[in-house]
Amino acid sequence: MSRMRAVVITRAGGPEVLEMQDRPLPVVARGEVRVRVRATAVNRADLLQRMGVYPAPADVPPDIPGLEFAGEISLLGEGVDNWKVGDRVFGLVGGGSYAEELVVHGRALARMPDKLSFIDAAAIPEAFITAYDAMVTQSGLGAGELVLVSAVGSGVGTAAVQIAHAIGARSIGTARTADKLERARKLGLHVPVLVSDGKFANDVLAASQGRGVDVILELVGGGYLAEDVACAAHGARIVVVGLLAGARADVDLRAVLNKRLLIRGSVMRSRPLEEKIAVMQTFARQVVPLVQKGALRAVVDRTYTFAEAAEAHAHMASNEGFGKLVLVA
Repeated sequence: MSRMRAVVITRAGGPEVLEMQDRPLPVVARGEVRVRVRATAVNRADLLQRMGVYPAPADVPPDIPGLEFAGEISLLGEGVDNWKVGDRVFGLVGGGSYAEELVVHGRALARMPDKLSFIDAAAIPEAFITAYDAMVTQSGLGAGELVLVSAVGSGVGTAAVQIAHAIGARSIGTARTADKLERARKLGLHVPVLVSDGKFANDVLAASQGRGVDVILELVGGGYLAEDVACAAHGARIVVVGLLAGARADVDLRAVLNKRLLIRGSVMRSRPLEEKIAVMQTFARQVVPLVQKGALRAVVDRTYTFAEAAEAHAHMASNEGFGKLVLVA
């Protein structure tokens, strides 16, 4: 096979601009492998790229979206000796996973647990890597601490709740529907908080007996950041990952100073290769074993074929899903 099928962004616009096309197989360079993609998943970045406001990095296809994958190695590049053709792998890429084949660095992969399906595997990398990296690696969340997770029904939100539970931390989660909160409870969420007007700080303070939370995983942005600051404990760490509610916030800096808060931003897609490799290796060491033993599991809302990618994008834009939307090749 010298060509492949891929979902292509034909122009900036709505879901209707996605189209199945034939493309040449990607070329494998030294240190890289080619993966036969069996499944991928939809992420907010894919929607932004399709709309023309979040261009792909220079080292990936500019018009084929997709940040995560599960599949089998189909070709080894020169110098790759830690994998063999046929190995089942999953991981993150800067783009291009809405295709039958993609190329990824041989050190930026993780081996799939034996009993994990390709559908479930495709729903894991972006959500669990983002959540673990932001909460644990960057913010130092540990056993006995309290973490606040916004948009707890999102892919990263459902992953964050499970990770917190697995490492012995307690979680408070926010959502705009009671159904999402109830479903998050079944994943290990300790305290649900229903958000109706963008305000949640008082409820979070009440749930923490007035102390506040130690770590905040901010997946919404905008006005949520002011609420985060208001319900943060002394010395809390706030990590901003998503900007669904906007990129600007009116924050009480006196509270930031008095509480000695640490506020940091985090992105994954634009990191240099060596940083991505380090993140993947941490994922393989710390997260995959928890998936293997069943302490962490994929949360799949719906599955679609590649030909139904436009429908999947429309469903994500509705904000009605719980967990991940998976595309099956």
